[in-house]
Amino acid sequence: MAAPERNDDSAAGFGFAVSAYFLWGFLPLYMKALAHVPPVEVVAHRVIWSIPVAGAILWATGRTGDLRHALASPRTMAMAALTAAFVSVNWGVYVWAIGAGYALDAALGYYINPLFSVFLGAVLLRERLSGLQIAAIALAALAVAVLTFESGRVPVAALALTFSWGGYAYFKKSLPIGPNQGFLLEVLILSPAALAIIALIVSRGESHFFVTGAADGWLLLGTGLVTAVPLILYAYGAKGLRLSTIGILQYIAPTMIFLTAVFVFGEEFGRAERIAFPMIWTALVLYTASLVLAARRARSSREG
Repeated sequence: MAAPERNDDSAAGFGFAVSAYFLWGFLPLYMKALAHVPPVEVVAHRVIWSIPVAGAILWATGRTGDLRHALASPRTMAMAALTAAFVSVNWGVYVWAIGAGYALDAALGYYINPLFSVFLGAVLLRERLSGLQIAAIALAALAVAVLTFESGRVPVAALALTFSWGGYAYFKKSLPIGPNQGFLLEVLILSPAALAIIALIVSRGESHFFVTGAADGWLLLGTGLVTAVPLILYAYGAKGLRLSTIGILQYIAPTMIFLTAVFVFGEEFGRAERIAFPMIWTALVLYTASLVLAARRARSSREG
């Protein structure tokens, strides 16, 4: 998910990225309306209805040739299958967390995610960490420990979202295809399983797709738009923004999820959360400061 460092931010890039993060921030409201639908059915529809949306955008931008080349490459297909597996787990956990009343865990998971990505870079790519980044990762880990101790439960949903999206972002960097083409390839790979799941649900008479009501049908149909559009907007936004800017903007979505969980869904913000979340926010301040300082040093070296 990381974009290469740029010398400046474009207005178009900012607009695309902010739009993507706001759409992701509002997504819990959409998924809460589908809370009565089993997560596996919601995810299957997300996969199927993302295909025409992503396909239409790829066709409109004239990049279908890239997809044909990818389909002919065993290495690309294997890597795309891996990223597809990660993103499907992420979607499933997210849908379940929102519907089951763990939106706060979802917010926590996406707050931690950038710090986990930095940690992965240090462990797997031997990237050097700054003192601020080390402090941020340590503080985030301590916050999870405090939350586990104080609440008496491991925040499984938060950690699953962090690991699945972190793994997706890490391996996505190695996928030799553009982000939009890669997304379409991923949902195409997932589509046989998604179709099989939907067929099984229909055979059991348990389908919610225009069976239990028109509202359910339209909401499931719309999962393609709410899944594909933010990802594609983000892909365009990342091209026109500095890495440090993306690093700051990415907190929009989890902050909106946090506010929605507490003030709209009425989830309990108890003692454990009152201790852990400020620790996470402090860690993110340290991480953001490290990005800003790195960008300033890079700018100074270019100017010098």
